[in-house]
Amino acid sequence: MSQLIKPVGYEALLDMKQTEQGIKLIKEFFQQNLSTELRLRRVTAPLFVLQGLGINDDLNGVERAVTFPIKDLGDARAEVVHSLAKWKRLSLAEYHIEPGYGIYTDMNAIRADEELDNLHSLYVDQWDWEAVITRQQRTVAYLKDVVERIYAAIRRTEYLTCETYPQIKPFLPEKIHFIHAEDLLQMYPDKTPKEREDAICEKYGAVFIIGIGGKLSNGKKHDGRAPDYDDWSTKAENGQTGLNGDILIWYPVLGRSFELSSMGIRVDKESLLRQLKIEGKEEREKLYFHQKLLSGQLPLSIGGGIGQSRLCMVLLHKGHIGEIQASIWPDDMRAECRKMGMPLI
Repeated sequence: MSQLIKPVGYEALLDMKQTEQGIKLIKEFFQQNLSTELRLRRVTAPLFVLQGLGINDDLNGVERAVTFPIKDLGDARAEVVHSLAKWKRLSLAEYHIEPGYGIYTDMNAIRADEELDNLHSLYVDQWDWEAVITRQQRTVAYLKDVVERIYAAIRRTEYLTCETYPQIKPFLPEKIHFIHAEDLLQMYPDKTPKEREDAICEKYGAVFIIGIGGKLSNGKKHDGRAPDYDDWSTKAENGQTGLNGDILIWYPVLGRSFELSSMGIRVDKESLLRQLKIEGKEEREKLYFHQKLLSGQLPLSIGGGIGQSRLCMVLLHKGHIGEIQASIWPDDMRAECRKMGMPLI
């Protein structure tokens, strides 16, 4: 309960029936826009993968995957995915996707170690996407262009939602602001990373923070990022590092910053080896996924995940992600949310 944000004067603008209709509207419209903007085709994705192949997303490297034995494979263990960051890149190679095109899928995950609050659930649903790029497109400029196209799709979806439900008023700014995590640190040297995100998002409304995963000048990371999908150690502009980042907005309903997407240009052979060494994970070089990448069998790519429930929560002006998705919540959290007019599904 200590994690629960209690929005002052909260009032749900849609009832539960309207909310379900709004979720359907947003999901159908946004994924079509995302597909069009980035030239992505939809593919079917797994709920679980075999353990020990290096395919599952390691997130920050400490979260436990949900596992189970497979009877017909001699009790070999499977892991429920955390995300599909590496699986998608294998799929690009399997589908022989050309540069300039890509794939997207509905990703459903279980993250048993999440600390439950208004934004975090045991159940995670994302549009996971991945596109093939050329060596020349591995630049911050290209990263920014893709971010702007994704943000344009988000704003178009906001417009449709507000047209459909006039009681919901738009609040997202026209433009998204870009800033490197190091510059953000210099702006707010006395704040924690989360406090810096709140400050910059309240100032600009929508922000893309570049360079997440590598250490900053204070010797600390802005946030953790696995060493084997996003390229966060490559030198970029002005001597700064990183070809990845997060899309965040200022969410007035909760009075805080709100992450909608984590994304980036993916590691090539050189940056994979460098990042594995930085993190002391060199043993991963022997895993199936990593061997594929190091032997040149996987295309260069850019990709990310966009939270489905999170986007619906924001565009429908909800106070808790449990108003959007069915999950498990502590009884006291359910009771408190009900009192505040935030009935959890």
